[in-house]
Amino acid sequence: MTFNVILDPAEEGGYNVFVPALDGCYTQGDSEEEALINAKDAIICYLEGLEKLNQIQTSANQKSRVLEVAL
Repeated sequence: MTFNVILDPAEEGGYNVFVPALDGCYTQGDSEEEALINAKDAIICYLEGLEKLNQIQTSANQKSRVLEVAL
């Protein structure tokens, strides 16, 4: 899975990074390399959070199925 990230030079140095496809997914780094590493970590954490939110409890008369969507 690939994501576009926006690196915005910070006034105090380094870069602020955001991932347009993942609302609220932001990070930063002191260098471009560090910012990209942090962005990868932020994307992974964001997706893990979504996965946890998707874990629902069902009652006895409900069915739960996993639906995979290819991007």
